[in-house]
Amino acid sequence: MPAGDTAAALVERLLQGDRRALAQAITCVENGETAAGELLAALYPHGGRAHVIGVTGSPGTGKSTLVGALARAYRGRGLTVGILAIDPSSPFTGGALLGDRLRMRDLAGDAGIFIRSMATRGSTGGLSRMAADAVHAIDAAGFQRIIIETVGAGQDEVEVARLAHTVIVVEAPGLGDDIQAIKAGILETADILLVNKADREGAEQTIAALRMMLELRNGTPAVVAHHGAMMAAPATAPSRQEDAWQPPLIATVATEGRGIAETIDAIEAHRAHLTGTPEGREAEERRAEAQLDRALDEALRRLLAEKVDAATYRQAVEDIARRRRDARATAEQLVELLRSRGD
Repeated sequence: MPAGDTAAALVERLLQGDRRALAQAITCVENGETAAGELLAALYPHGGRAHVIGVTGSPGTGKSTLVGALARAYRGRGLTVGILAIDPSSPFTGGALLGDRLRMRDLAGDAGIFIRSMATRGSTGGLSRMAADAVHAIDAAGFQRIIIETVGAGQDEVEVARLAHTVIVVEAPGLGDDIQAIKAGILETADILLVNKADREGAEQTIAALRMMLELRNGTPAVVAHHGAMMAAPATAPSRQEDAWQPPLIATVATEGRGIAETIDAIEAHRAHLTGTPEGREAEERRAEAQLDRALDEALRRLLAEKVDAATYRQAVEDIARRRRDARATAEQLVELLRSRGD
């Protein structure tokens, strides 16, 4: 936080639309500064108005180009957009290229768009640990749509589903065996499926594979190719309720703007579907529970750092490394130590 500035002053400037204050607030939270807790507590009541959109998928699917196209389309509809682009950080230096900001530099001159890049800093699941707090800050600043672009780690990148209201999973032709579309657990989180770069060879096969996955997900038997023979695949999930959301499958060419309007329409349709429905309320409770889980994890880590000295912690690590004690037993020992040193 800037020298001489208080959390209250920073919050006031942020709520008045000061973009520099928003950037400073996110930096404060991201760096874990002492004022971060007070800052987030003051901002939280002013949020809850933005619709959060997660964009995830494997590297090479064109997520950054797609996010830029979605932001421009939303601005064309008169809505403000905050973009949180997560970049992988080096496991050796902790640094990150933050290249998404470079790819979206044509959006930088629009006062209705805010772009922030964040490094994962070792977090898994495609997001930074502080991404949720950054979203709260952008939300409180009054941005109506917030787009989160994940790292692009692959099939296990599902953390965004615990943060976003609408999850877009992006596929592209030519990235591997079509059967991967069915095996990938990431697709199960999708509210909207996109096949980007749909002008490329193989797009029809990718779309067909994803359509088959949707049929399996919805409990409808699908016909698949197995060793060159066509056969019926059994449904793997019970039939969904008639009023449940059915993920649309949309072909896009983000570089040309093709399919972008349809994608925006699908996002807004999903937003409307969640509003005031049991499904929407349940999803909101799941997101709240995920927020609490993250906060508890951070609080326990801080408590461990306060109550257990570095030498004891390093000894615990050494015990695991030398196989004197397994990690679970060591963790239990540290918890008992915390209890004994409790206030």
